[in-house]
Amino acid sequence: MEIALFEPDQPQNTGTMLRLAACMGVPAHVIEPCGFPFSHKAFRRSAMDYAHLVDLRHHIDWHSFNEARQKAGNRLILLTTKADGTYTGFEFKANDILIVGSESNGAPAHVHKSADARVTIPMAAGARSINVAVSMAMVLGEAIRQTASWPEGR
Repeated sequence: MEIALFEPDQPQNTGTMLRLAACMGVPAHVIEPCGFPFSHKAFRRSAMDYAHLVDLRHHIDWHSFNEARQKAGNRLILLTTKADGTYTGFEFKANDILIVGSESNGAPAHVHKSADARVTIPMAAGARSINVAVSMAMVLGEAIRQTASWPEGR
């Protein structure tokens, strides 16, 4: 299981998701351009003392990320409000990459088109969206539960 952040624009959410990746023992892909300067120093600050535990994979653009994940044979699962199926009804595989769009713009059409599947989180009527870091934590937890790939250590 891996996570990916498409053009993140909020360093605090990025830091939260990097900390999540560190704690769950999954690689994290950051796909540029970011809405803030990309640097390991910035991530150390936002991910606090977990930055050294993150298997961070930096991609200069969408094309380089998508090419690498296709070559590795990973399915791409997009978390989006524009999906028909819920994440709880989806069958995850251990080599999936869960991806979220940017906080301000979501995922553009070419990311939707490249995704092997799209899943959503059921929400109350009138709610627009859940924070991307919270969404990633919810879906990653279910994906890890389904694939029995919890990190070892505790």
